Amino acid sequence: MRSVIALTITLLIISGCTNTNSSEEEWVSIFNGKDLSGWTIKMSGSDLGENYNNTFRVDSGILKVCFDQYDDFNGEFGHIFYNKKLSRYKLRLKYRFTGEQVPGGPGWAYRNSGVMLHCQDPATMEIDQSFPVSIEAQFLGGDGTTERSTLNLCTPGTNVIMLGELITRHCISSRSATFHGDQWVSAEMVVYGDSLIHHIVNGDTVITYRSPQIGGDNLPENYPLPEGTLLDAGYISLQAESHPVEFMDIELLIIK
Repeated sequence: MRSVIALTITLLIISGCTNTNSSEEEWVSIFNGKDLSGWTIKMSGSDLGENYNNTFRVDSGILKVCFDQYDDFNGEFGHIFYNKKLSRYKLRLKYRFTGEQVPGGPGWAYRNSGVMLHCQDPATMEIDQSFPVSIEAQFLGGDGTTERSTLNLCTPGTNVIMLGELITRHCISSRSATFHGDQWVSAEMVVYGDSLIHHIVNGDTVITYRSPQIGGDNLPENYPLPEGTLLDAGYISLQAESHPVEFMDIELLIIK
């Protein structure tokens, strides 16, 4: 009897250790800190893969969006896409805004960037298309005085469901704090395919929605997916919208 009890306890201990190890989250870095390998650039007015004015670059392990080679900004909105299509995952990174907005940048783009989720394939974007059809976790920086939330939701060519209601407004503010100056901010997005999506800033969930789908007024002409089509998968991309911004510690976890 004692031997049976001892064996049972041993098996429970082994089982507990095994469960602990198997439940550890397996985050992987998707930015090597050296170059833009594994990523593809698409900028409005430029061909796929063209890095207009060296906007996207790597310096000291940081992925930087720079406008020091621009005289003026003329609508060259850009995105850099991770090359793998994703469906259910967690994405986390740190971002910060730096310096001054390039002359000609629109007022709404001051200290404005973001990460686009469930993006269309960049190879299918039109030459002058400013934003991919996607769901945007919008990053905003404060101006030193005004309250300005971050990790908001914006919807170029898409709609979502919130609290049982179809949301057709382009942007919905989160309940986050305001982050002034050039401080690093930790952002995380949790994406369950065409189900739930959470935006998290510095560990705090600040907005949740579900059922990302095609819709709205910002769809390219003759877009192949009809309105109401649920988005279960797509690409992720980081934005260049006329204000310098930096990204680091870009990591991905696939939800199995």
